[in-house]
Amino acid sequence: MGAKVQVIFYSTYGHVYRLAEAVAAGAREVAGASVELYRLAETLPAEVLAKMGAVEAQKAFAHVPIADPNKMADADAIILGTPTRYGAAAAQMRAFQDATGGLWGKGALIGKIGSAFTSSASQHGGQETTLMSMATFFFHQGMLIAGVPYSSKELVIMSEMSGGTPYGATTIAGPKGERMPSENELAIARAQGRHVATMAGKMVGK
Repeated sequence: MGAKVQVIFYSTYGHVYRLAEAVAAGAREVAGASVELYRLAETLPAEVLAKMGAVEAQKAFAHVPIADPNKMADADAIILGTPTRYGAAAAQMRAFQDATGGLWGKGALIGKIGSAFTSSASQHGGQETTLMSMATFFFHQGMLIAGVPYSSKELVIMSEMSGGTPYGATTIAGPKGERMPSENELAIARAQGRHVATMAGKMVGK
């Protein structure tokens, strides 16, 4: 049996969801990999989401099952996706991480692979600090961290504005969320999924 990969995301307007789909698709390209996609439950009240204009956007991924933090113990690799909020993960993702205290107490995630991806409104909106803060969670859980290797040539493209870092896939959403992930950004996300699934496969001997 191949590596078990979980892709878990929180998305407000769908940008991180698009990246999550691409990450999962890349992981599924690896022979033997079993890939599951989960979303985090929304914690904002419906009236707030309506004022933000996010209700319709969230219908696009309402079919994705809600993540259970305890099920992460079943995975060989866990890839977390979150929007950037003031240079750090969104509150929904931080709450999900806080709910893993039981796993931490048991050492249930030690030795598993952790990886992360994100979005921000601007080119310099804190993407790298968000990804590094996600790495802190993986370190505390005793996990091995994977990013995006420079064999992904999309990381160094200069012909267009693009997200993407060696720490993880990213996208630039625009101040009003008007920009969805580009094909270059999605290619980086797929490369991240492939890389993580490949590493996990080697660890489990497949």
